[in-house]
Amino acid sequence: MLVELRLENYAVIDNAAVEFASGLNLLTGETGAGKSILIDALALLLGDKASSEVIRNGADRAVVSAVFECEGDAQEAIEKVLEKNGLDESEDGSLIVRREIAAGGKGRAFVNNQPATVAVLRQLAPHLATIHAQNESILSFDAPSRLALLDGFAESQIEPVTSAYETWKGISTRIEDLERGEQDRLRLVDLWMFQRKEIEDAKVQSGEDAQLETEKRVLANAEKIYNAAMHAFDLLYEGDASTSSSLRSAQKQIEELARYEPKFQEALAALETARISVEDVGATVRDYAGGIHASPEHLAEVEDRLAALDRLKRKYGPTLEDVIAFGADVALKLSEIENKDEILRALRSDLAKASEEYLRASRSLSKKRQDAARKLEKLVESQINDLAMKSTFRIEITTSDAEGNWSATGIDQVLYMISTNPGEPMRQLEHIASGGELSRVMLALKVSVEAGRQSMTSQSTGRQSAAGQIAAGQIAAAEQRGRAALQGRVSGSNSSRALAPVKQRTMVFDEIDTGIGGRAAESVGKKLKSLARSNQVLCVTHLPQIATFADHHYVIEKKERNGRTRTGIRPVVAEERTEEVARMLSGAKLTDTSRKHAEQMIKANA
Repeated sequence: MLVELRLENYAVIDNAAVEFASGLNLLTGETGAGKSILIDALALLLGDKASSEVIRNGADRAVVSAVFECEGDAQEAIEKVLEKNGLDESEDGSLIVRREIAAGGKGRAFVNNQPATVAVLRQLAPHLATIHAQNESILSFDAPSRLALLDGFAESQIEPVTSAYETWKGISTRIEDLERGEQDRLRLVDLWMFQRKEIEDAKVQSGEDAQLETEKRVLANAEKIYNAAMHAFDLLYEGDASTSSSLRSAQKQIEELARYEPKFQEALAALETARISVEDVGATVRDYAGGIHASPEHLAEVEDRLAALDRLKRKYGPTLEDVIAFGADVALKLSEIENKDEILRALRSDLAKASEEYLRASRSLSKKRQDAARKLEKLVESQINDLAMKSTFRIEITTSDAEGNWSATGIDQVLYMISTNPGEPMRQLEHIASGGELSRVMLALKVSVEAGRQSMTSQSTGRQSAAGQIAAGQIAAAEQRGRAALQGRVSGSNSSRALAPVKQRTMVFDEIDTGIGGRAAESVGKKLKSLARSNQVLCVTHLPQIATFADHHYVIEKKERNGRTRTGIRPVVAEERTEEVARMLSGAKLTDTSRKHAEQMIKANA
């Protein structure tokens, strides 16, 4: 749930902060006041592309930040994203996201006050909020989006299909590689055999070059090292004035003291320990010096070996580990050529098994989609007809087992078909000409998918699922016994019956009511209100019929001060809210009639 959104030097906003709450949060204001600025800023925090044009004139950067409260599955998913990207969680479990856009076009992103990338924001976005706008309906409603919408309703498990597809694709690609370019591979056999022999004959050992470099340094400086070691031995142990001799003399004096003062017994023990350590170090350097032999012949051998290893690293490196890996790869290629027929037989056998597993998983997923599509059809059609439309809605799923149709998401293609008026032919949803109709249909789709998710949640926790199991003709009766879970249908009723508590999701609608009015607008308001009972909903609207349904109402105002335009956001309650709704009803000139009408509408839709 979005708790707070802050903007600094963003567009016409110099500094603004707004706190949101659960339920329906509506944003209104005069045309041109910048109602969509907040939504655009939120989209940046979800990974949208940034532009330096959003920086307020005269500022060197724009800053947008938000605080989200997460729980349940969303919190677990967010924790996984943070862990994957090496980011820490906040102590209170909230998520703080910040983005800075610099005048030069570059920017920075932060998650919980730690540097992050825009890619991380995109990974977090699905677990934070979803933004729906009128144009988004057409621009992003491609084949993957259509399929994802149905899978979201069905809560499909795509992972088994994706995993099976990747396995099949990997084996298929390897077979193609073996069968493709056979002549070229044969021409390379002599080269590969030479490379394998050269690496095998060298008998390269991992880390060998580092050991030889150390040995080379010792051999090249053998006399210096020997003299230094023996001089150290003399100072520590051998000489008349050695450290060991001095410690022995000191011990005798301390022993004499300890005869009269027992407290020097500890000092005596410390000296004994020190003397033993010194003599051990002396013995070590003496033994090391004894093993040093100045051998020009051995030094030459080491240098020759290092030169040979350097040649291999230049050809197959840059490290010895890379040389070893290159040799293994060449050996594998030669083995594949020598045993090509046997390898291909084994791969084709594996491919057949992988194909069978993929089709099994895909067909199972396809059946679940078909079942979900029939339920979603009824829900969406009922929702659409609640929005002053007489429409028929169908979901067409085309399933093909043909290999050319296989993908990581299965073997299905989905089309959403609609007839917006009786007698009209069914057409693809994205081909609807009317923006108002498209807005209402998309809202109905979103509401139905959310209702389906709530239904799944209710079922998983043992609550009854009613509306998801009934036909469209039974929905009215089911409202009375099924509203508590918001399961199948978001009703247009103003019933105040409490809903069972569910986990909040943040949904944002940016002027999705464009192109509608009257009874349809009131129905949209009711849909949003019902949706907000189990989700946090943010909605930018210019319609008073929708504004009256707000649980929390915010006004966005544009004012001129000191010769500059500034946009501000503030919550409105009581009389201020009535004034704002009255303004939306009658325009700049308020009347007692418009105020009274606004007050009645707010009371009716509370």
